[in-house]
Amino acid sequence: MNIVEIIPKDNYTLYIRAEDGTAGLFDVKPYLESEVFAPLKDRTEFERIHNGKYFIEWDCGADLSADTIQARWKIMPMGPAQQNDPADSANASPLS
Repeated sequence: MNIVEIIPKDNYTLYIRAEDGTAGLFDVKPYLESEVFAPLKDRTEFERIHNGKYFIEWDCGADLSADTIQARWKIMPMGPAQQNDPADSANASPLS
């Protein structure tokens, strides 16, 4: 999977869109108790995310591979609003 868009959402969730147009939500909450992900409990740190195309990484050093994301995300059905511009429905600037 090639990641083309990441948008941090409320409740430690990421909106992620893949190159093939598939989009979904990935819940980061289960990872927050591990030492490397703990800094992400600070919302400012959580939003400092970088797109490596085949992985995502935060300034604190935490990262997730595209394979992990693909195995655990909840794919969103493509609705009319998402067909036009999924970033509009996410109420945030895309990170790519």
